[in-house]
Amino acid sequence: MSVRTAVVGLGWAGRELWLPRLRAHADFDVVAAVDTEPAARAAFDTALGVPVHPTADALTAQDVDLAVVAVPNHLHAEVAGALLGRGVPVFLEKPVCLTAAEADALAAAERDGDATLLAGSAAPHRSDVAALAALVPDLGHVRHADLSWVRARGVPRAGGWFTQRGTAGGGVLFDLGWHLFDTLASLLGPAPFTQVVGVTSSDFVNAAAWGATWRRDRPADDAVGDVEDTARGFLVRADGISVSLRAAWASHEALDVTRIQLVGSEGTAELRCTFGFSPNRAPESALTLTRAGTTTAVPVPDEPIGDEYRRQLDGLATVLKEPASRGRAVGEARTTVRVIEDFYASARSAPARNVGPAHRWTGEDQ
Repeated sequence: MSVRTAVVGLGWAGRELWLPRLRAHADFDVVAAVDTEPAARAAFDTALGVPVHPTADALTAQDVDLAVVAVPNHLHAEVAGALLGRGVPVFLEKPVCLTAAEADALAAAERDGDATLLAGSAAPHRSDVAALAALVPDLGHVRHADLSWVRARGVPRAGGWFTQRGTAGGGVLFDLGWHLFDTLASLLGPAPFTQVVGVTSSDFVNAAAWGATWRRDRPADDAVGDVEDTARGFLVRADGISVSLRAAWASHEALDVTRIQLVGSEGTAELRCTFGFSPNRAPESALTLTRAGTTTAVPVPDEPIGDEYRRQLDGLATVLKEPASRGRAVGEARTTVRVIEDFYASARSAPARNVGPAHRWTGEDQ
C-alpha cells in the first residue's frame, strides 16, 4: 500500500527534488501539498491535481501518512514539530534543526504525537559513496578522514534566506557541511566530537559573479548576506579519529569537487567526485585504494546526477514503520548541530581580519 504523502514547501527543493521523485516512486502517493505563496498554490493546484493548502495545519494523521518538509531552514523545527505533535510522521532533509534546543523540541514532539521523524541527507546514498564504504574494512584502523566539498562558483542567492543567518542558521557549514558530516557518519558510524577548531570567511557571499547560476535563483533586492561562504576546521571524534573539513560555496578552483579520503593503518581510500546538481562538475567519480606505495583504481558504478535522492526514498516506507526509527533522527541531528555550534564558537574566537578595498588577493581567505 502506497504511503499517502504531502509535500510541505514548493520552493526549489520541494519543486525540483522531491515532487517529481515522490510522484514517480511506487511506494508513495502524493495526495497534498502546502505553500504559503498564493502564486505557487495556483500553479501547482492545477498541475498536481491534488489540494495545495496555505499552511501545514490542514494536514492530519487521518489524511496523510508522511509529510515531506522542504521549507527554509529556520522553519524546519517549527513546521516539523507541529506536524509531529499532531501525529503526522515527517521526513525532514538537512539541516534537521539549527540548535540543540530545537533538537530537544523535536524529540518532545515525537513523543507527544506518537509520530516518527525521519531525516537525512542524500549524499550517503550515492553509489560512489557506497563503493567507498565497501573499502573501509580493508583500511584496518581508520585514523583520519579528510572531507571537502568546494564549489568554484556556487553561492546561493545573495541576500536570500540561504545567506541570512536569521533564516538559515549559518552558511556553507549548515548547507554543504551537514552533508559531509552525514556522509562521515554513514562511513565510520556515528560518534560525537570532543575537539573542534574551525575558521570561517565570507569573501564571495555578496558578489553576484560567484553565485550558483544553475539554481536559477532570482536576485534579492538590496539584501546583504551575513553568513560564511567558506569553513575550514580540524576536529577529533570521541573514537579518536581526526577529521579535517573544508566546505566552500565559492573558490578559485576550476570545478566543483567533493573529496573524501580515509586514512587507515592498512591503507588509504580516496573518493573524488561532485556532490549535488552543479553542472560545473568533475566528469566522473574516481575511487582509489593506496597500500604500501601502490595506488589502485577501484571501479565506481555510474549513475545519473541526483539519483541519490531517488535512492533515499527506497526503503523509506519500511523504515517509517520500524519502531526503532523513533528518536534516531533527532539523536543524529543533535550530534551534528552540536559540532556545528562548537565550530562557530571556535571561529568567533579567532582574530578578525578586516580586509580593505586596497587588499590584493594573495590566495588566503582567512
